[in-house]
Amino acid sequence: MDEIVAEYIRRTVLKIPRNEIKSMLQKWGFLSEAQLQTINFHQIKDNVSQEVVRLCEENSADIKQAAVLDIIYNHMYANKRMWSVYQMEKTGEEPEIFDLQTFKKKFKRRLLSALENVTINFREYEDNAIWIRVAWGTPYTKPNQYKPSYVVYHSQTPYVFISTSVLKSNLPLLCQALLVASNYHDIREMELRSHSLNSLKDIVFKRYSQNFQSHCPRAIQERSGEPEYVDVRIVQENRSEKERIQRVTREVFGDGPQPQLEFAQYKV
Repeated sequence: MDEIVAEYIRRTVLKIPRNEIKSMLQKWGFLSEAQLQTINFHQIKDNVSQEVVRLCEENSADIKQAAVLDIIYNHMYANKRMWSVYQMEKTGEEPEIFDLQTFKKKFKRRLLSALENVTINFREYEDNAIWIRVAWGTPYTKPNQYKPSYVVYHSQTPYVFISTSVLKSNLPLLCQALLVASNYHDIREMELRSHSLNSLKDIVFKRYSQNFQSHCPRAIQERSGEPEYVDVRIVQENRSEKERIQRVTREVFGDGPQPQLEFAQYKV
């Protein structure tokens, strides 16, 4: 096994919380259950990582398998990355039946035609989300596995969630590959960014409930130490208005936890 691959696997294991290393390695599936039984997960993490590397050497792991472990880690800890939302558009033709294998082939062909030194990995999840990991290189250097771009695409939807590396110059290539693979003709950033990928999904898929605060958030209270007269009709009006706002909110956005949004911009 290449030394670069070994070091990358070691560092990936070190990022995982101790009590989750075994379960994450099981999800990875590269090491057999019998091999996992030989690892002492109660020792210090550095020793655990070394044992994992030794077993991966026995199985002749390469960078593509190591990248899959990284995808599993980032899927579980997606909030460690900053995500941006992009929306794709079509020219109005009829929706097509999505084929994952065709999508993968088109995506890889487009990127590899523009830049040979890239590592591309895909992984499907149960919510129809396709996770794509792209490690970028240059015509003269190998891909940098420590600064990959991540794309989460839900098939049959125009929305894409992208977490880029510092190599922002590669973003146009990434977007172009997405357009070609998904048969869209344009893509634009929606000015929505957050570490919470699930919150961004809730917003664009309209799966959340946002509790608007009424213009009278609380009933009339005493403004001084002296008791003050409160008109019962005003209190009732405030209560009715608040109930109306909450009812409309549920009808529009549905029930569910309120999303965490760190950046939103509306342009006129």
